[in-house]
Amino acid sequence: MRHLHAMLPALSIFAIVCYLLASLLLARPLFGGSQSAPATFARPALAIATIAVLAHAGGLLAMHRGALDLHFFAALSLVACVVSALTLLVNLSRPVAALGVIVFPLSAALVWIDSFLAPPTAPISMDWHIKLHATIALLAFSVLAIAAAMAILLAVQERALRHRQLGSWLSALPPLTLTESLLFRLIGAGFMLLTLTLLTGILFITDLLGQNLMKMALSVFAWLVFGALLYGRWKHGWRGRSAVNLTLTGMAVLVLAFFGSKFVLELILHRAVD
Repeated sequence: MRHLHAMLPALSIFAIVCYLLASLLLARPLFGGSQSAPATFARPALAIATIAVLAHAGGLLAMHRGALDLHFFAALSLVACVVSALTLLVNLSRPVAALGVIVFPLSAALVWIDSFLAPPTAPISMDWHIKLHATIALLAFSVLAIAAAMAILLAVQERALRHRQLGSWLSALPPLTLTESLLFRLIGAGFMLLTLTLLTGILFITDLLGQNLMKMALSVFAWLVFGALLYGRWKHGWRGRSAVNLTLTGMAVLVLAFFGSKFVLELILHRAVD
């Protein structure tokens, strides 16, 4: 671990460069090229992104001593690593490499901030059940974050089709039906994980009436938004703009729930939180 810690700056810079290179390769077909261009650029881009995720994970292990560090910038970087890894996994079964154009530059930025700008932090000791709750919450947030990115892609595609902006960049995106289908699959998976997050929070967190009350209330509200969206899809066939708006609304509330209190307490009030 000490040897890995000594390599931390190099690992972080390497991860940033790989994330940005992968982003550029994935973005290249969006700005012109032949119909075969997306597939041509996607494979090397995703291979480079895989290297970036591995370097990112190695940097997190070194910086945070192999433990789960939930301080503000450390948690953001960890979420970025998980979201990037899940983006790669999604692409094993569905050709949605364009997601990386949104996800990978954000990951690069968060690696830079956590590695070179954020103050050093040490992981807070947690019992196994709190770690379990935090891990499930991390997965729920990450899956729903990818769903939000898919919602943005869906909105861009629908707007382009509505205004007949049929440029070559549109052919680089996945088919609209595929984007929408994957969006709801991700929301379904994220909703189940968010349900487990709430259940483990109720069972394992003892101070719900303290600083966790607002976090729990916002999480429940986000759960209701995503639940309403899934019900509307099943019962009334909701899609398009309604699906995009509700997805982004639920995700915005979830960001406030997961990171809002941390931002206020750590960066404004300078108080440590777990």
